[in-house]
Amino acid sequence: MSIAHTDVSPPRTPEFAETGLTGGWEPTVLLGATLALVAFGLVNLHSASAFLAERQGLPDTFYVFRQAVGVGVGLMVLGVTARMPYGWWGALAWPLVAAIWAALVFMALPWTHAWAPEINGARRWLNVGVTLQPSEFAKLAVIVWTAHLAVKKQGAFRSLSRGLLPFLLIWGALLLPILLQPDLSTAFVVGMLGALTVFVAGARIGHFAFLAVVLSPLMLAQLGSGFRQDRLMAFQDLSAHTGAAGYQVHQSLIALGSGGLAGVGFGEGRQKFGFLPEPHNDFIFSMIGEEWGLMGVASLLVLYFVMVVVGFRIARRAPDLFGQLLAIGASNLIALHAVLHMGVGLGVLPPTGLSLPLVSYGRSNLLVVMAAVGILMAVARATAATPPPREATR
Repeated sequence: MSIAHTDVSPPRTPEFAETGLTGGWEPTVLLGATLALVAFGLVNLHSASAFLAERQGLPDTFYVFRQAVGVGVGLMVLGVTARMPYGWWGALAWPLVAAIWAALVFMALPWTHAWAPEINGARRWLNVGVTLQPSEFAKLAVIVWTAHLAVKKQGAFRSLSRGLLPFLLIWGALLLPILLQPDLSTAFVVGMLGALTVFVAGARIGHFAFLAVVLSPLMLAQLGSGFRQDRLMAFQDLSAHTGAAGYQVHQSLIALGSGGLAGVGFGEGRQKFGFLPEPHNDFIFSMIGEEWGLMGVASLLVLYFVMVVVGFRIARRAPDLFGQLLAIGASNLIALHAVLHMGVGLGVLPPTGLSLPLVSYGRSNLLVVMAAVGILMAVARATAATPPPREATR
């Protein structure tokens, strides 16, 4: 006679990777890389912005303090989005797009200068007690909305009118007021994030090729006039435009070339003293290269590479298509910003004015990237909580 034994072993204490914001090792790695980039960014932001702040009659800690406040808010955003079931984003897709579109249109109106003043020739910031950049939040909105609709359009992607056209209408509604600011680089990123997401969902590459041919005259008209044309000419022959449109990239290359292997030393960079424009934002990568050298640049590359690779791994293992598309969009957001920012600093891309994720000064972009990291963690937690399929028993 056999006796059934009851398992009386003490309950196992959950490990860190199974509690709180995490689920598996992927969220832990993401959180570690995020905190490392944020800390490194704050340290270098103080070095890059102290002289600029003093020249503006402000305390030398002005920019780093404001960014630190943004980091605090961003960590709360990360915590909320990581704990929130990612399926909720489907219900928020349309309201999120509508709110961002309304803010962008409001800023473009001619009588709203009191809330959306013109700064450096562009109206990109909305002042409602706190200063926000709605076009940054459009990047997250287009990822969420595109992923939500792409799940419903799975059977319609073979048709251009029923598959891709509805996406183009909403993307166009978001891109038009961004172009009117004007902000071509942000419009490009928003469009790319939407296109990459819907392409992964099953859209046909032939449709994108057709649209590229149709829209190419508009793009050439945008790039062939004003300061954009000057920047493209400088990009083609930097040596002939070092004192005009190519000044920024020329100074960036000087900063990077001065860094060598180990850099000139933290705080010892010279290009931030009025030579390198926007050393705390658009060209903080170049400032890091000058003070930390190739070793500092390589460390940044490793951290971003880890975040993107882990993000794609989370997408591949997501429980459903919506989670997969959300994770891919969030990973693309980090990858695109990092590649474009570094490419400009290295002179291999025309100047775009995009932030280096989690490092550059800019609280709107910081909040959006933190939310994207939280979404990746939420998808990973849901994957870890999904029981694996049982093997068939005899």
